[in-house]
Amino acid sequence: MLMANANVNLTLLLLICLLKWGQSAPNNYVEDACSVTRYQSLCIHSLASFSSSAKTSPSKWARAGVSVTISETKNVFQYLTKVKNYRVLRGRYKIPVSDCIELFQNAIDQLHGSLGVLRKLNTRNFYAQIGDVTTWLSAALTDHETCLDGFENPSGRQAKMLRNRVLRSSYFTSNALALVNKLATSGLESLNDP
Repeated sequence: MLMANANVNLTLLLLICLLKWGQSAPNNYVEDACSVTRYQSLCIHSLASFSSSAKTSPSKWARAGVSVTISETKNVFQYLTKVKNYRVLRGRYKIPVSDCIELFQNAIDQLHGSLGVLRKLNTRNFYAQIGDVTTWLSAALTDHETCLDGFENPSGRQAKMLRNRVLRSSYFTSNALALVNKLATSGLESLNDP
């Protein structure tokens, strides 16, 4: 009886170890990809679902980073459009909110352009394409920062919440830019990755 319990315990321990090992491999992919980003925990959380498909591919991680950034930026754009008419944001914040709406529309266009180029990377134009993408992502990040300028020292709950959402969106953009820079340093051979 004692031997049977020992075998059951050993089997359970082995099963737990196998399950843990199976779960940690995809996490290692996303952790490795996000190691170059400034906001690593946000990167890991937002890109974890891409682990099994992106694995060690810098180009897939860059596309995933820009993709989630587009979603986040669109969400903030919709939020800005919605709060534009809130009475508490009409006075001092009316012009900054309108500016942010325009800036976020520009950022969305730049992000879409970046994703389009990342999907069509080729060996002949790789460095020019990467140059375009980093320029557009940098411009999108500048759009976020310019929007934030209108909300320095915000007063009121709505203004603080708006500022925090814009700030969080800038973190996504920063992470996407870092992932594209990692792709750039990986060079042409990263286009042949699995």
